[in-house]
Amino acid sequence: MSYVKNPHISTMEEDVLYHFALSTGTHDLKEMFGDVKFVCIGGSPTRMEKFAHFLVDELEYYLPAGQTLTDIAGATDRYAMYKVGPVLSVSHGMGIPSVSIMLHELIKLCHHAGCEDVQFFRLGTCGGLGLEPGTVVISEATVDALFRPALELHVLGKQVLRDADLDMVLAEEVLSCSGQEDDFKTILGKTMCTLDFYEGQGRLDGAFCDYTNADKMAFLRRAYDLGVRNIEMESLCFAAYTHHAGIKGAVICVTLLDRLKGDQVATPHNVLEQWQARPQEIISRYIRKQLGLND
Repeated sequence: MSYVKNPHISTMEEDVLYHFALSTGTHDLKEMFGDVKFVCIGGSPTRMEKFAHFLVDELEYYLPAGQTLTDIAGATDRYAMYKVGPVLSVSHGMGIPSVSIMLHELIKLCHHAGCEDVQFFRLGTCGGLGLEPGTVVISEATVDALFRPALELHVLGKQVLRDADLDMVLAEEVLSCSGQEDDFKTILGKTMCTLDFYEGQGRLDGAFCDYTNADKMAFLRRAYDLGVRNIEMESLCFAAYTHHAGIKGAVICVTLLDRLKGDQVATPHNVLEQWQARPQEIISRYIRKQLGLND
């Protein structure tokens, strides 16, 4: 099965994955990435580097003496990419435009490498709705800020709506990897994906705001009543692209605040660091289970 839905790719002498500093002409992508089964993406390069080092221990991955993890995309400053056995850890930046560019090239990378039955996971942070901060939300569906379950694209001067579907079987499998021993809750919930952090999410603390607190609360309560439990800025694109490519995908994000109670993230940085590791812990358990590494 081909993940790429573009007939022009097969006619190209060389495909340059510019934002990864990789190409089919210069690199043996099949040799480098052909064994990849799990692709984990997150906004921050530093966070995804830490996740890669975390996986070395979790997956009992052997690094020969004198060797260390290297940023495969280090020749560019756009994204970071690390490989730990069958797992890729990749940063995607912030917002739909950034994750869109990255996913186009990442999907092509898996295509050129001949990856089979690969699964994609977005690990990130978000604002919660009616949830205790630190709660992990596994997305059961994604909607835009107009509550539509589709990604709106403008292609050749026309509006294109691409269905943003996630694999519910995969979501349930990931949920099963959360446990009673965790000191935090993990739930399934609908995720709203917006085009920006401030006005698009109904915040009152941006440089511009032409609505009242009552307007904001009515919007957030409507979202809550429709099943939305968290808000972020990448899941809609992630869901639309993985679905269009025929790749199973899941979104796992930790809430940093309850938007029904405020707009600003005031939690101490050391606590946020602990919370941000929670989606990584859950997905590492899932990967260990799939690889038969669980005790």
